[in-house]
Amino acid sequence: MQPTGDLSLLTLLLDASIPVQLVMLILLGISILSWAYIFSKRATLKRATEQTRDFEDDFWAGGDLSALQQSIGSRRDEHGALARIFEAGMAEFLKARRTSQRGEALLDGPRRAMRAAYQRELDSLETNLSFLASAGSVSPYIGLLGTVWGIMHAFIGLSGAQSATLASVAPGIAEALIATAIGLFAAIPAVVAYNRYTTEIDRLSIRFDGFIDEFLNILQRQVQ
Repeated sequence: MQPTGDLSLLTLLLDASIPVQLVMLILLGISILSWAYIFSKRATLKRATEQTRDFEDDFWAGGDLSALQQSIGSRRDEHGALARIFEAGMAEFLKARRTSQRGEALLDGPRRAMRAAYQRELDSLETNLSFLASAGSVSPYIGLLGTVWGIMHAFIGLSGAQSATLASVAPGIAEALIATAIGLFAAIPAVVAYNRYTTEIDRLSIRFDGFIDEFLNILQRQVQ
């Protein structure tokens, strides 16, 4: 590689070897997808938290549970995950009561229905988190691959030179290290977002789990 004297970022990217440029393009794609999922998941979890808080306020206001269940059933997407869990359990409870079931048998259906709804809601909230985890763990290695290849390419280019000076080595090393920098740029936000969103989902799951137990206790008092 002949030194051009221009070590600007754009020049280094354009002058990089084809394999290094391919690595950079892959990392750029991963980074764009990661940021898209980060913003999308942030909005989803914020909305889920607000909907959960609103439903808890409505539920503990002491109104008629059947009326609350009917209002949720007509607009399930607007009330959030916890409301859908409640609606599944309440619908099953009313169905079991119409079939004249008694005792624990009356609560088995609502318990199973809410647990199934609970798992579906968690799976929905965790959508795309696996991509963020993979991007955070794999991107640095992809960037390192580009760096290793770039350094190899730089030294192979110097093998035919009569003298190796810092000026002749610097561009090749710089373009190689850019791949690692881009890999870290893709990985760090993905890891931070994954850890943060996992924590938020865990908090929501604890609230869902606690609500299921409390609601089952309310139903149990009604059948006694």
